[in-house]
Amino acid sequence: MLTDQVVLIRDERITEVGAASQVRIPGDAHVIDLSRETVLPGLIDAHTHMFNYPKRGMSRETSTLIAVHNLQADLYAGFTAARDMSSHDNGYADVDIRDAINQGRIDGPRFQVSGRGIRWGGTTPAAKPGNPLAALPVHSIEEAPAAVREHVERGVDWIKLYPGGAYAFLATGEAKYAMTYPLPVLQALTDEARRLGRKTACHVLGGEGQKNAIVAGCDTIEHAFDLNQEQADMMVAKRLSYDPTFVRYTEPYMDDDDNKNTGGKYRMIPIFEKAVAMAVATKGLPIMIGSGVDGATFPHGTQALEFEWFVKRAGMSPTRTPVRNDRERDGDGMGRPDRVDREGQVRGPGRGFRRSVVRHHRTSASQVRDEGWTGRPR
Repeated sequence: MLTDQVVLIRDERITEVGAASQVRIPGDAHVIDLSRETVLPGLIDAHTHMFNYPKRGMSRETSTLIAVHNLQADLYAGFTAARDMSSHDNGYADVDIRDAINQGRIDGPRFQVSGRGIRWGGTTPAAKPGNPLAALPVHSIEEAPAAVREHVERGVDWIKLYPGGAYAFLATGEAKYAMTYPLPVLQALTDEARRLGRKTACHVLGGEGQKNAIVAGCDTIEHAFDLNQEQADMMVAKRLSYDPTFVRYTEPYMDDDDNKNTGGKYRMIPIFEKAVAMAVATKGLPIMIGSGVDGATFPHGTQALEFEWFVKRAGMSPTRTPVRNDRERDGDGMGRPDRVDREGQVRGPGRGFRRSVVRHHRTSASQVRDEGWTGRPR
């Protein structure tokens, strides 16, 4: 913890950070006194859902207002960059939100977004068109490239895929996991994304779909409840990243569901905790801190709990958490560091300071990110 530090901002960009005795403060600077606060680099959430699933009768305007509320709760909690992992049946509205933030029309974290996402629709196309705002279905290898191209043409940063589905416990206690795309379809999706300069994020809970996601080279493996050492080592070899969304899948509702479905005999949480602890201990495996906040059981603005979970329940060293190395870990895992960190450009409520100095000495909870002012005191 450094004390008596100065952050110098010129023309909406941080230009210097250092001890008060070493940083020359311009005479006409506007001083923001955070002498009773703690200043942190901006945090990165590698898995959010700014949009909630729309309820019956909900207008598009209401969905958008809820999304703005969610993303600003993240910003005010110190998260200044995020990767949004599908719009939850809101089409490509996340692209519009990202662009509005980048253009300065609304305050929010810098986002990388993934649009509708691409799901397996089975080998037989539906007789009627589906929801044009929901995940885009594919039914064959031939349809896979077109689905990726649509997302790229609509301006997404990531391609969100779903190689695995739900799980259930057998009478023996063994967990079985649904698989969706056949491996050749998944490979066609990842290959086309790579050809078009996009990375893929793959939702899997376990089983064959999880293995296929690693074999196909999905850039980030999301969740992966039963990840094993062989798979973790393969991820290291392929330079893939692991994003467990740890808190989201160790909440009480998980036990409630398992108790209901198994009569209290079997639980997924211990299996998941073991997998995350193994991944944390695997040398060379990048661990992304993504929360999965989605307006449901894990609300926006509270995802700093994810750091605590990794330290207390997965054995991660506090010095390895994102408080120290967001840029090193998530900047690489998120694939587009230029979209995460733009030379200290100020965003959020501090935007508009032409020449400012932030001075800090002690501790509390306001944050100024390495890219600028993140929000109000909490």
